[in-house]
Formats: sequence, C-alpha cells, structure tokens
Amino acid sequence: MKAVIFGAGNIGRGFIGKAFSESGYEVCFVDVTKEIVHKLNEEKSYPVRIVSNGTASVEIVKNVRAVNGGDIQSTADEIARADLMATAVGVNALPHIIKPICEGLKKRFDKGGASLDIIICENLMDADKYLRKLIEDEMGTKYKTVLDEKLGLVEASIGRMVPVMTDEMKKGNVLMVWVEEYNELPVDKAAFKGDIPAVKGFVPYSPFDFYIKRKLYIHNMSHAICAYLGWQKGYLYIYECVNDKDIRARVHDAMMETAKALHREYGFSLEELHIHIEHLLERYGNVALSDTVQRVARDPLRKLGKSDRLIGAALYCLSRNCNPRGPIEGTIAALHYDNPEDETAGRMQRMIRQHGIKAFLKDQCGLNDNAWLLEQVLRGYGHGAL
Repeated sequence: MKAVIFGAGNIGRGFIGKAFSESGYEVCFVDVTKEIVHKLNEEKSYPVRIVSNGTASVEIVKNVRAVNGGDIQSTADEIARADLMATAVGVNALPHIIKPICEGLKKRFDKGGASLDIIICENLMDADKYLRKLIEDEMGTKYKTVLDEKLGLVEASIGRMVPVMTDEMKKGNVLMVWVEEYNELPVDKAAFKGDIPAVKGFVPYSPFDFYIKRKLYIHNMSHAICAYLGWQKGYLYIYECVNDKDIRARVHDAMMETAKALHREYGFSLEELHIHIEHLLERYGNVALSDTVQRVARDPLRKLGKSDRLIGAALYCLSRNCNPRGPIEGTIAALHYDNPEDETAGRMQRMIRQHGIKAFLKDQCGLNDNAWLLEQVLRGYGHGAL
C-alpha cells in the first residue's frame, strides 16, 4: 500500500507520516523544501523523539521517500497510484497545492482508477468544503460526477502538539521531529468513499462536526488563551502559562463554557468533556515538549477571525445560550498581543492604531452584526482587562 502526504513538516512527519508508515504504508511525502526532500530520499527514514515529563524515546519511521512539489508530473504520478492521501501543509498553502493534486486526480480517474480518500489535516472549519471548491474550480464541470463518486475529502482533528524545532532540538538532523505521546486522529467516518483504512490512531466518528468544534473551540481556543495571557506576564513557554494558577483557572473556565455549548448541541457527556479538558491542561504542562508562547500565539489576525478559535468560540457559546466570558477574555488578550517578532501581530497593532479598535473588530473580526459581543470586547479592551 502507498500513501501520499502533501507537507513534510512537523505534523506531516511527526504525526501523519509516522501513523501511515506504522500501519504498513509506503509513505511518499510531497514538499517544496529541497533539503527535506533530498534527505528523505537519501535516508528512507527519519527519527521522531517522543517526549513527556520525565521520559523521552526516539523512534525511527521507515519506508519513506519524497518528491518535490514543484515537479507536477512526478507528483501527479504518485497520486494516480496512491491508496490513501493526506494534506498537512497549513491552511494558507492549500491553494498552492491544488494544481498537482488535480493533475494527479485527472491521471487517476481518466484511466478508471479506484476511489481516493484525502485526509485533510488542517486547522480549518469546513476544510472539506473549502478543498472541494478549490478542486472543482480547477478541474471544471467535466469531472464533477467522478469527483462526487470517487473523491473522499475526510476532515481530521489534529490534536497532537508538535513544537517549532530549534537547531538544538534537531541535533544535526534536519528530519528530527519532537512530539508528545498523544496520537489519536479523529476522522470523519461518513466522508470516506472507500473502506475506512486501518491506520494507527484513527478514530472514525460521526457526526464529525462535534470533533471539529471540540478541537477548535476547546483545544485551539484554550491553547491560544494560554499563550496570549502568558505573553502579558512575560512567559516564554506554554508550560509556564498553564502552571500559573490564575491563567490555568481562567483557561479552564473558558473551556468549560464551550464544553457546555457542545453538550447542549450534541448531548455529549459533560463529564467526559471535563475529563478531556483536564487531559489537555495536563498536556499543556509538558515541560519536555518546550512548546513556546510565540509559536502558539503567532498569526493573531487569523486567530481573531469570526469563525476561528476566539470570536468563533464566543459566538458559538452565545448560539447555545452559554456564557462566553472566557472566549471574550481571550479575544481581548489577543488584541493586546504586540510581539515585535511576529509580523502579523505588528500589522494588527498598526491597523488598530490607524483605524481604531471598533473599526478593526468590525472589518477584520466580523463583529458588525453582533452589537452585544462587540460592546463586551470594546469595554474589556478599553479597560485593559486581561
């Protein structure tokens, strides 16, 4: 069996590639970083360091290789012969990989090839709909029927935390990745066109909207709030933030607010959601992972989007008649994020100074149709409330 993975970055290698390889797949990565591509083809393997408080081990992922994403025909050939596929490139890069994906799908389906499921490992609500539109726009109406019948776009909920790799962490090996022990990958059970593959860590679930919202509005939201509150106190690492009693309590309360909203919509046990929350907080305290505040807080403009982890969580709470205090506090903290080393943070602060906070919240965060939420954020921001 062969799997093709777009993106040989930390998630691609540290999570998805490792799971596919250990499940019996030959893994072909598609990436544009020449050094990574060359090294994967030279070594046919790479190391993954699994770290937790007090323990660490290195596992070697084998049976891997790579092609350069700029070589569209070679990439298309790989897709045409693949049994399974995944993307782990980051939301902003998805439009840039559509052409080679579509060339591969054409080559595959023009010859009557079997159905293909693509596991979408991106932090984006409705990632399947977004990717389908990109593919359909590129391939045209001629392929609509075959795409409907044979292309499975399967959303996944990426929960495994992988830090930015420093030179010291790599220890001379550009392929080295550090990850935490957690390795579950919830996937949309209803989206597969073929049989659900027996991949290590896969948790097929339906309705999958629950897992997407749990990931975005509990995990991503709380992680971001940890970082933005921690930045205000001068912390460098996420474990420092979560070990601060004040920050931990406020993050916990925010998580419980969105958990109540999920419980009301899906009927999922509030007790089980609380267990999930406590497990997340424990994972955030993983000192060995060395996850930084700067990594988790980066790109605040995207994270302050109307459907993203902060304002999106507040709106979701309101839609289920739940208190959105925690997500509002997180939004206010994000608006104060002024890290000079984060280009988007600098752009955000310039926009706020130039146009004013109210215009920013309306134009950039979509708060032009919820006067109550807009007022709450403005009031907290004006008081400097964090």
